[in-house]
Amino acid sequence: MTSPLPSSPAASVLDLAPVVPVVVLSDAADAVPLARALVAGGLPAIEVTLRTSAAPAAIRAIADEVPDAVVGAGTVLTPEQAGMCTAAGARFLVSPGWTEALLGAMRGSGVPFLPGVSTASEVVALLERGVREMKFFPAQAAGGTAYLRSLAGPLPQARFCPTGGIGPHNAPEYLALSNVGCVGGSWMVPADAVAAGDWGRIEELARAAAGLGSDGGLRTAGGLRAGGGTCR
Repeated sequence: MTSPLPSSPAASVLDLAPVVPVVVLSDAADAVPLARALVAGGLPAIEVTLRTSAAPAAIRAIADEVPDAVVGAGTVLTPEQAGMCTAAGARFLVSPGWTEALLGAMRGSGVPFLPGVSTASEVVALLERGVREMKFFPAQAAGGTAYLRSLAGPLPQARFCPTGGIGPHNAPEYLALSNVGCVGGSWMVPADAVAAGDWGRIEELARAAAGLGSDGGLRTAGGLRAGGGTCR
């Protein structure tokens, strides 16, 4: 299992950059040049989703060969996947939803995690369990910025990474909310650019995405709290 990261001022996945690229890779050979392009563009936190069989090898390659990247695993659905991904080198875990078994596995993984929610009851249930940072999914379909703004009043202690239906056109609206730390999206990793190996284009798109943050995207990727600390 990957070693826990040291504490630093950037102690949360939500604080590494304004945008977390959500990456789907069919060929693990693309992982390293893609990660290097994203990091060069100012997006160090990279969520590799478990939607293809290449994902575990891609996570391992990025963890081994791109030290400035903070690679995580997305679409984690089972306790077994949580263990597999941390063994491959994932430094954070993201799920579209959660169960008690999955939450227990993510908490026990030794790395930060973002369980998915789409209702107030799910948020309250996670807060009751000591989890304060979550993925809001599917963001646009579940109510978008209006829903998140409504949650901020009664549940100010919850922070979110909204994902789903977010692009450069609406990401600034999400990032302006007090309870949003970052957003997830895939617009800076278009499939045609990945297929063509156009890493320069991806770097340019990443740089534009990093600039969407109020601080210009210039955040540090120095470390995260381990043991799910980003969520507690």
